[in-house]
Amino acid sequence: MSVRVRPAGDDDDDLAAIAAIVNAVTPDDPTSIDELRWTDRTYPGGARFLAEAEPGHAVAAAIVGRIHIFPPDFDGLWATIKVLPDARRQGTGSRLLAAVSEHARSCAKTALHIPASEAAPQSIAFLIHRGFAEYDRVMAVRLDLGGLAEPPIEPPRGIALTTLADRPDLVAGVHAVAVEAFADIPVSDEPIAAGDLAEFRARDVDRANIPPDAFFVGIEATTGAVVGYASLFLPGMPGAVVGWHDMTAVARRWRGRGLAGALKRATIGWAIRNGVAALETGNDADNAPMRAVNARLGYRPLPDYVTMRGPLFGGIMDR
Repeated sequence: MSVRVRPAGDDDDDLAAIAAIVNAVTPDDPTSIDELRWTDRTYPGGARFLAEAEPGHAVAAAIVGRIHIFPPDFDGLWATIKVLPDARRQGTGSRLLAAVSEHARSCAKTALHIPASEAAPQSIAFLIHRGFAEYDRVMAVRLDLGGLAEPPIEPPRGIALTTLADRPDLVAGVHAVAVEAFADIPVSDEPIAAGDLAEFRARDVDRANIPPDAFFVGIEATTGAVVGYASLFLPGMPGAVVGWHDMTAVARRWRGRGLAGALKRATIGWAIRNGVAALETGNDADNAPMRAVNARLGYRPLPDYVTMRGPLFGGIMDR
């Protein structure tokens, strides 16, 4: 199969082609035109590419952009490469890897971070063959909600739970907890950051996929201070029935007292009430406390997700 790789535009046709490929290749991690436009508004400076067997017939897509949990001078960009089954093993993935590498060079970067799932070992093998190695591993788990009763929340003594739907004024306090919690998340050797309040709001609060009434906040009854939160992310796809735990975070001084479990049980109850069929989440292999919380709540293992880090690939894309 002869394909032409070209930069994708921001028109509906190109965005629809990218979304269709992503959703076909990774239906467990879908996207949409709205989600792609949200990314453009929130994180400008990325690039997208389409591989076409003929004009208007896309068989693969790639996306590349800044890793915003790392500082701007971090040496790598993130990228995804999705190839439809009939177009694999014909050089299409390599040509897209060259295209995203060219974009990374134009940004003065020297490396790429590409996510992959152990459920697709051929993708990991493709990257290893091109000099990539495992950078980080997330142990994914799933809780099927069919037939489950809402769990008792039972927050620790001295804590009251509310939601951002009821208390939107708590966002700054939530952000303060996030700043502390992100710094403690084990992700390889590079510390990650929640970003400033505006970035945190755009990414983790104000998105249409994050329901404010499912965004639970733990407050100290005596001081009114925010000391923990938990939120859900629901893919913006028609008929989507699987949600993700976007984040569960607790201030250091309240850890180990059962607050994380109470917050997570609150999100599970919301999901059951609102017809979500299952919840999935993932934690770094070194994040033993949160993995223990998930195990006690009945989550079952899924294939791990790995971030592969590697050098920029040679070659110039078609013009």
